[in-house]
Order: sequence, then C-alpha cells, then structure tokens
Amino acid sequence: MLRIEAIALAAQAAEAQNALLICNIGYPSRELFSVKDRRENFYMLGSMGLASSIGLGLALARPERKVMVLDGDGSVLMNLGTLATIAHHAPENYLLVILDNCCYGSTGSQPTCTHLGTDLFALAKAAGVKKVSLVERAEDLALALLGHDVVIIVKVEEGNAPVPIISLSPEDIIVRFIRCAQPVLPSGKSRL
Repeated sequence: MLRIEAIALAAQAAEAQNALLICNIGYPSRELFSVKDRRENFYMLGSMGLASSIGLGLALARPERKVMVLDGDGSVLMNLGTLATIAHHAPENYLLVILDNCCYGSTGSQPTCTHLGTDLFALAKAAGVKKVSLVERAEDLALALLGHDVVIIVKVEEGNAPVPIISLSPEDIIVRFIRCAQPVLPSGKSRL
C-alpha cells in the first residue's frame, strides 16, 4: 500500500470520529493536506520525532476528544521513549499510526533501522503497549482504525506522492487548529 493511501484512510477515519489529527513532518503532512485538509489537522513543519508526544499530550489534556497521530518509522525511532510513555498512560482517546516505509522519505529515502530489521511492533510491545497491531493491506488498516488499538504499525511502500507544498503558513495552521482543539466555554464560545 502506498503511504498516501494509508493517510487517506486515516484522514477519513479521523473525520468520521471528529478526531484531532497530528501529522508527522515533511511529505506525510503534505500528503495529508492534499487528500483531506481539515481545521482539525495539525501539520508539523518541524520537530521531527515529536508528533507522537504532541498527540499524547493533547489526548491527556482533552480526554473527551479522540486524538489520532500519523507518524513515520524514522521519527518514532528518533524518540523511542514515546512508546514507553504512551504505554504508561494509554489513554483510550489516543491512537498512534506509524507509517513504516523503512526509510526517511522526506530527506531522500535513506534507510531507517526498520529496513535493517528493527521491529516496531516488538518495540511497542516491549515498551508495554498492550493494544498494538501490524497491518499491511488497506482493508486491514480500515478495520484497525475502527478498533481500540493504541498503536497501529502500517507497512507502506517507499516513495512520496507528487503533492504540492502546504499553502498555509505555520501561523495559520496553529491558529485554526487551536480553535478546534480547545474546549468550548460554557457560553458556547471558544477562547480565541
């Protein structure tokens, strides 16, 4: 399955669940923007390795909101401690989808350690994540996105879709996302 196909399925599930969606830097964010731009999407334009942590913090702060994170194998490998922290907290409203293409797709497709044999499923289990699955087919991903996993590892093909650069400024991305992510006040208005 192509990464953009997996991203499209995740975006569809996020929209159906009214989930806040945090997306990894580089091409994954660009691909998400091209297939399903929503105010509830946060496109990371920097901070490699932190999408999973940002999403976890958001899920803990907003337990009544579903939070989904699209991250890459290279980014998760850069911040392996996130798996232990996710396992420790394991909020029911949090889902980490790791798109494993065995390479750093946004910087030239240099191989990651998953290409060399590192097993993200085994690492998540060893970190204590109880609800983790590994999928390789689109139909299996569609079902997994409806389930109760905390981490889903999705095997995707190497390669980036020919998508344009995100047309929003970093300021636009954060302001519109905050408006969707913050709690509604008793008056029915948001803080911004």
